[in-house]
Amino acid sequence: MALILAGGEGERLSILSSVRAKPAVPFGGKYRIIDFTLSNCVNSDIDDVLVLTQYNPRSLNDHIGLGRPWDLDRTKGGVKLLQPYISRGRVAEWYRGTADAVLRNLGVIEQSSADTVLVLAGDHIYKMDYAPFVQAHRRHRADVTIAVRRVPLADASRMGILAIGDGDRITDWQEKPKQPKSDLASMGIYVFSKRALRRWLDESRTDFGAHVIPAMLDAGARVFGYRFSGYWQDVGTIQSYWEAQMDLLTDHPELDLYDKEWLIHTRSEERAPAKVGPTAQIHRSLISHGCIIDGTVVNSVLSPGVRVDVGAVVRDSIVMFDSVIRAGAVVDRAILDKEVVVGQGAIVGEGPYDAPPNKQEPGRLNTGITVVGKRSVIPRGSRLGRNVKIAGDVRSADFASRVVRSGGSVEANSRPKRAREALEAAVESAS
Repeated sequence: MALILAGGEGERLSILSSVRAKPAVPFGGKYRIIDFTLSNCVNSDIDDVLVLTQYNPRSLNDHIGLGRPWDLDRTKGGVKLLQPYISRGRVAEWYRGTADAVLRNLGVIEQSSADTVLVLAGDHIYKMDYAPFVQAHRRHRADVTIAVRRVPLADASRMGILAIGDGDRITDWQEKPKQPKSDLASMGIYVFSKRALRRWLDESRTDFGAHVIPAMLDAGARVFGYRFSGYWQDVGTIQSYWEAQMDLLTDHPELDLYDKEWLIHTRSEERAPAKVGPTAQIHRSLISHGCIIDGTVVNSVLSPGVRVDVGAVVRDSIVMFDSVIRAGAVVDRAILDKEVVVGQGAIVGEGPYDAPPNKQEPGRLNTGITVVGKRSVIPRGSRLGRNVKIAGDVRSADFASRVVRSGGSVEANSRPKRAREALEAAVESAS
């Protein structure tokens, strides 16, 4: 069986994960991040799947539902979504880590007849056949087998770093070291024997990388590595999330969404085909169904239902479901969440990319990407610089000025939504 950890808060994705779980964040136009792990399961003939949710689970629950798009709507096995719960004699609390999440659902795992449990991350973008992974685990008679790969040394300090000896046995482990000894990293993907889960999970070991794996190594347990050389990306930051989607636009992307032998399944709404008008220009972009393009789209990823009006330009950007770019507006190196409206002649993303970081979130918005939250309205004629953050549900009346300099932010006013919308309509009418 497979256990997908999908409860992470995903703080580094800023406002994109403030209203939804990180695995539910849209990716590649029509998909969600968790679609890749779910599709890996069904393509690997694994049809008994548990998804552990926690933060903002509603959108994830709505997206997965009964699991029909992945052929996981079954009476035996299939997909089940589990959330933290209160049990008698225990203080109510969130999962304290990856291992704690599995421990607190061990009773459900025990009900499965499977003797082997895949523990997977729900927030990575990759294609992987788990069958050879499981076979290697059984061949070694391992207690746990960890998927590993080479990573850029600059990223190694964010991961579990390890050394592999003869026969693929892991001989050394460093969890998120400040000075990594190597670039061989854990992908956060494990195969456990059910027996090993019973033995090594307890209240004191809340995280696999920080506690469980080191304890197993110290005790001489059979811990093995499985080398993976395919495409894999942890899209945990705004920059990596943006880069991974820009990579899809290259002539021969490492992640091939058009591979008929390994389809990525998703819950997809019925919409009309994309429509390209007589004034449209589209270059090196992904355009999803339901889009209406009358302007210019360059090197961008558009989710279903996006509208780009005449004279509007979308460049090097990610635009999510049902957003509207009005006539003459420019969106450059930006990420727009769902149902955003960019007013006529507005500019979202202006100035040099090496602009000052966002004042509110300097560690997250510092690479020149401007992010606009769900259902926000950018006033006509306004100009937004780089590393700007526009919160969700912002309206025209919330802008103190039509110019938001690089590194600035705009928050939704606390006045009731209906009153804000009425004021916005009055402002728009007057302008």
